[in-house]
Amino acid sequence: MILSDHRPNPLRDPQDRRLPRIAGPCVLVIFGVTGDLATKKLMPAVYDLANRGLLPPGFALVGFARRDWEHQDFAQIVHNAVKENARTPFREEVWQQLSEGIRFVSGQIGDDESFATLKSTIADLDEARGTGGNHAFYLSIPPGLFPTVVGQLRDHGLAEEQQGRWSRVVIEKPFGHDLASARELNRVVSSVFPSSSVFRIDHYLGKETVQNMMALRFANQLFEPVWNNNYVDHVQITMAEDIGIGGRAGYFDGIGIARDVIQNHLLQLLALTAMEEPTSFEARQLRAEKQKVLAAVRPPKRMDLHTARGRYVGGWQGGEKVAGYLEEKGIPADTKTETYAAIRVDIENRRWAGVPFYLRTGKRLARRVTEIALGFKRAPHLPFTATDTEELGYNALVLRIQPDEGVTLRFGAKVPGTQMEIREVNMDFAYGGSFTESSPEAYERLILDVLLGDPPLFPQHEEVELSWQILDPILDFWAASDDRPSDYDAGSWGPRSADEMIARDGHTWRRP
Repeated sequence: MILSDHRPNPLRDPQDRRLPRIAGPCVLVIFGVTGDLATKKLMPAVYDLANRGLLPPGFALVGFARRDWEHQDFAQIVHNAVKENARTPFREEVWQQLSEGIRFVSGQIGDDESFATLKSTIADLDEARGTGGNHAFYLSIPPGLFPTVVGQLRDHGLAEEQQGRWSRVVIEKPFGHDLASARELNRVVSSVFPSSSVFRIDHYLGKETVQNMMALRFANQLFEPVWNNNYVDHVQITMAEDIGIGGRAGYFDGIGIARDVIQNHLLQLLALTAMEEPTSFEARQLRAEKQKVLAAVRPPKRMDLHTARGRYVGGWQGGEKVAGYLEEKGIPADTKTETYAAIRVDIENRRWAGVPFYLRTGKRLARRVTEIALGFKRAPHLPFTATDTEELGYNALVLRIQPDEGVTLRFGAKVPGTQMEIREVNMDFAYGGSFTESSPEAYERLILDVLLGDPPLFPQHEEVELSWQILDPILDFWAASDDRPSDYDAGSWGPRSADEMIARDGHTWRRP
């Protein structure tokens, strides 16, 4: 007798995550399609998704901008952006299929006739490309224009969700410039789109190493038992850039690095580092744990002792002479905007009580790097002489998010020889050396998740508002101070005030 095998077939099991997730028919509309983000990240990411077979034949891309272009002009712009910036090799057959669904709408954000043209263009694509009435609107535009665009989408019926169809909006950071403006922005957007249809992009959350942090913690028994204040001495979260502001003076001045990076990227990394284990990785569960952590974060009690800010001055970096911030084009001489910020925050819960979290970010620093470093407490007793261990620092677990993605474990080991001498050594895991497939760009993952309606990696408005509640008191303190940001040399690791800040607690900054 032959018994049937009732085990699930992985080729048919919808829960099998080894299978690629392919988006359904849809139209992606990009506002601000002539900007750097669109040409360097968004359009190449769309092509890479198509090249990997993750977009359906029924897919269309619409650009909206003020340029006087025809459809073929925009298609050529996309073609050039893909050729120059795509991660995957260019294939003519993929491009031909993608280009058939490319359209352009020339218009103004506040112009009703332009949005009437956009609606007609989308309706034509729904018919010709079979996109099924599913539409995603990517707002790659200054935040001040968000309410106008959202209102236009509402007034022209483009935000309406009908049975079996969806309409989604994607918002780029910054999500406001303080708590009050973030709440107002949420009020405007939520009056048009339900919260499940609003996707706030934080591209750091799409990076493989950020997601690998959850795998590292929760798939291994090795790390979770020591991931608490019994063993962790302090945590450093760093995002350093080796470039200046480039041509972003109009955006950056008056915003500053704290609003631009700490409020979103670094506090999101803190939440993922410090959160409790979720019951699952569904969006609701993951967000709940991040919100608990952010609600427990307290800004410094002594702002003067546990915050630091700086501004780069001209110097040499990478063998090239570079200008200081005040010498950049479009920067006023009396500005108080910072290009470096460092803060200490504490998390008032049982797991992390007493463990300081240090967050720092800056431009024109020694190198480009983003990492999370957990420094562990020293052993309570060392059965060695002082000279045996004088080269020994603290154990550390470092998650490298960019550019060389991986994990480093730092510990003490005996130096070869007859004497007992202990020094620090590193054990490295590198993505590039362990996996043959290169990591997708963050925007590939995030755009695909938008089209799939999969929201775990997108912060909701509660997380945004909690982040502003942490940062606002620091910004208010700086604004009320007569002091200007401290100078630091281009190519250094920041101002002396930041070193003094962390030294008050008996620590030093890592030099990656």
